[in-house]
Amino acid sequence: MTSEPVALSPSRRRVYWHTAVTLAVLVGAGCLARRHWPVLERGAVGLTVADQGWLLVGGAAAAATWACAALAQQGAVVPRLPQGRLVAAQFAAGAANHLLPAGLGAGAVNLRFLMRCGLPAGRAASALAVKGTAAAVVRAVLIVALAVACPGVLRVPRPNLVVLAVGCAAVTGVAVLLAVPRCRRALAVVLADIRAVHANPPRAAALWGGQLAFVALHALVLIAVTQAVALSLPPARVALLYVAASSAAALLPTPGGLGSLDAALAFALTASGAPATAAASAVLGYRLLTVWLPLLPGLMVLAVLVRRRSL
Repeated sequence: MTSEPVALSPSRRRVYWHTAVTLAVLVGAGCLARRHWPVLERGAVGLTVADQGWLLVGGAAAAATWACAALAQQGAVVPRLPQGRLVAAQFAAGAANHLLPAGLGAGAVNLRFLMRCGLPAGRAASALAVKGTAAAVVRAVLIVALAVACPGVLRVPRPNLVVLAVGCAAVTGVAVLLAVPRCRRALAVVLADIRAVHANPPRAAALWGGQLAFVALHALVLIAVTQAVALSLPPARVALLYVAASSAAALLPTPGGLGSLDAALAFALTASGAPATAAASAVLGYRLLTVWLPLLPGLMVLAVLVRRRSL
């Protein structure tokens, strides 16, 4: 008697695909780290003698990002959310985001939190879509504004057949999705929530102000670390490099941008004239303040929220 193969559900196939891509990117990052290990080692040594005052500024900016994430999440929904649990959920979501690829960890934590606060699953998912859309718009506007303030830093590549083919494929994919009734209904729900949020000025201000402050504070963390390691780049240029590099790294679904963001930041800094050792120190310091130091406390907060059934 032969057993028929079990068909994988679409959600499970997506998880497997994300996991495979994540492993491939992490293996590539490991190979690059091994190849450039002397530079990374000198960068770590440079970080140990960095200016402690600037590192404290970076640490304070990193801590404030969780409050900004909570503000943006509150702005994405009309009902009032419990403030203390909301900030704790963002702290826990940051830790979970570094365990699962493509933002799945943070998305899952915030989805469960919103559902525990009484929102239906569809409305909770729509709130995450509203927040994500605002984040993408804020990043695009910041890139344009900073590129105008720092001319010549970003070079727009000339369009070629590959870029045009990818763009046409993306447009075609969006058109196909919009032709599916379920996708149209989901889009209608998101648009309705966007209108409801913007009909409430305090919520709209929280959404856009929280997202803008979140990105700006992450840029400030990198600026503070570059100042701490005596990397002589203008703050506006460092902010532009951060927003552009982090936006590009988001295209690779690694947990918390591990590997992809590090490589993108290091490449952006060195391409702007920073010495390789100083760039490595800046990237290591940024990751230390935004990922490694908060990781264990964030996981502990996540465990407490789960045990108290807040997630």
